[in-house]
Amino acid sequence: MENPKQDSYSPIVRDFSDFFADPRTSLEEVVGIGGDLKPDRLLYAYTRGIFPWADKPLLWFSLDPRAIFDLNVLHLSTRVKRRIRQKKFTVTFNRAFEQVMRCCSYRTEEQTWITDTFLKGFTQFHREGYAHSVEVWDEEGRLGGGVYGIAIGKFFAGESMFSFLPDFGKIGLFFLFEALKKDGFTLFDTQQMNPVTLNLGAYEIPKNKFLDRLSEAVSVPNKWVPPIDEI
Repeated sequence: MENPKQDSYSPIVRDFSDFFADPRTSLEEVVGIGGDLKPDRLLYAYTRGIFPWADKPLLWFSLDPRAIFDLNVLHLSTRVKRRIRQKKFTVTFNRAFEQVMRCCSYRTEEQTWITDTFLKGFTQFHREGYAHSVEVWDEEGRLGGGVYGIAIGKFFAGESMFSFLPDFGKIGLFFLFEALKKDGFTLFDTQQMNPVTLNLGAYEIPKNKFLDRLSEAVSVPNKWVPPIDEI
């Protein structure tokens, strides 16, 4: 597996401080209403601990506490570890970003927050080099699971994960963690705790501690170049 370095390009981040409340001083978790999901606004938001989470209107959040992962700690069951050893799958990065997003948006019992607005905005962010996907394909070439998120500097924000085949989403997360560790990432944001992330090893920290770690992780906001070879 090839392990490229990060792109040395560092963007000029447009200032949206007149639009967003300051997450460090705001007592509210919603720090912005409206706007759009264009790359310059997303880049500003994610480098300041802000993320969009609802549509019509767009709502922008900075949660307290904040749920994160330690990249060296991923709790996987014996069954998932066995599937990884058996290697009856292929893992790729950025092979099918929009398809992964659409799969993550599929819900049978609840409404999805991944609307067409999010699909359009994050697909453009992907084209700009900041949003990434991991795909896990079965032996017949079917997409069975995946993950997508945002990478800026040494920071990764995990947005969503899906599994259409047993454990394929967790397998994708495992290989994402391995790639991020090799490239020296220091912070993995999972935003809000839920039963799935809790069982996988996520934990909560105070918002200001998260913002301190984020500031260091994105101090050089390079684009990440993930592995290009199949795993």
